Order: sequence, then structure tokens, then C-alpha cells
Amino acid sequence: MRYNIVGRNMEVTDGLRDAVQDKIGKLEKYFRPDTTVNVTLSVEKNSQKVEVTIPVKGTTIRSEQASNDMYVSIDLVEEIIERQLKKYKTKLVDSHRGPGMTSDFAEAYIHEDFAEPEIAKIERVKKFPIKPMDAEEACMQMDLLGHNFFVFRNADTDEINVVYKRKNGSYGMIEPEE
Repeated sequence: MRYNIVGRNMEVTDGLRDAVQDKIGKLEKYFRPDTTVNVTLSVEKNSQKVEVTIPVKGTTIRSEQASNDMYVSIDLVEEIIERQLKKYKTKLVDSHRGPGMTSDFAEAYIHEDFAEPEIAKIERVKKFPIKPMDAEEACMQMDLLGHNFFVFRNADTDEINVVYKRKNGSYGMIEPEE
């Protein structure tokens, strides 16, 4: 994998660069060698934050973790991304994807069996004048990005919708009012 490591409000030392490449390097088994990994290390007050973004065809793998120690944050972000890849393997590779959508992933990852991912269940629907997309895939994308909501165009209705994560961990969806 190719690493793009930058520091925000800090200088990236050789030790930090090595730690990132060592930890994130464990994810190489999931991706092709030419995959680019964008890593941003930042310091804000008492927080040491690591953001990792891996753009692949059809989606973006992303995690952001903060702690009081940069090396702990690096460990946490690697664990989260690996968990995401295992959880969403079926959806990322098999469902909703054409033949070219798996080209960024390693063959071993594509053919490895992981536990079936949980299907997103919409427990609450709100009316809101905004745009929609396929709710299950939008929930997956929202989780991969680490966001609390995701605005998307509904593949069935061609409208714009928003899915969001509720405080109890369930999912909600906002539909536009006619």
C-alpha cells in the first residue's frame, strides 16, 4: 500500500511514520498493493487524533480515533478499520457491486468468509423536505465514514434521503415530504 501521512498542528516524526506503516500495514492483506492510504495525525488540546481514509471503488473506508496518546490512537484506528472490513465484506464485495467494484481488494479478502453482516433495520421514519438512496447501502456507507447521518439519492425513487444513527445504536431514516 502507498501511504500519504500528514500532520496537522504537529510534525510527523520517523517513529510515528513507522508506527502508522506498521499498524496500518496489517491491512495490506485486504487491499491490492497500489491502494493509497491517507493518514492525518493531529493534536488538538489534550487529544491525539488519527484519521485514516482508504478510497476504493464504490465506497470509502474511513475511521477517526482520538486518545491522549498518538500510538494508542493508531492502534485503535487500525482495529476499527479491520472490524469494518470484516463486518462489511459481503456488502462491499458481493451485494450491490458489479464485476469491477472488487478490483481494489485483494483476492484473499474477496474469497475469505467472515460472519454475515447485520442488516440495517430502520426503526423510525421522519418526514423532512430533503433528498433520498438505497437505505441499507446508505447505512453501510454512513458507518464506514464514521458519521451520524448520511444524505443519499434513493435508487428506487430517484429522490434524496437521510439515514442517521440513533443514540441507542439503531438506525433511522428521514424521507422528504411531498
